[in-house]
Amino acid sequence: MVHHIVMWNFKPEIKEEDRPALKAAMASNLKGLVGQVPGLLTAEFVEAPLASSTHDIALVTTLEKASDIAVYASHPAHVRVADTYVRPYVQDRCCLDYE
Repeated sequence: MVHHIVMWNFKPEIKEEDRPALKAAMASNLKGLVGQVPGLLTAEFVEAPLASSTHDIALVTTLEKASDIAVYASHPAHVRVADTYVRPYVQDRCCLDYE
């Protein structure tokens, strides 16, 4: 099993009052990729990190094997969700993959 963790900060121009709705859309759509993307076993969206955190939001996924990360990254459903619900609103992407 492989874990794929991605963290982001919101772009400065994203208003505080708009963030809850954006987080809800991100969470719903990213979690919805389970069952659509081969090898993607689980997806958890972290929208309320502790104040000590360096990032606003995170996605924690598990995949069957390391090669599934590339499948996930290029899968059309993932690309559509990322391009529609995530990338327009975030910056400072960090990623950690491990077995």
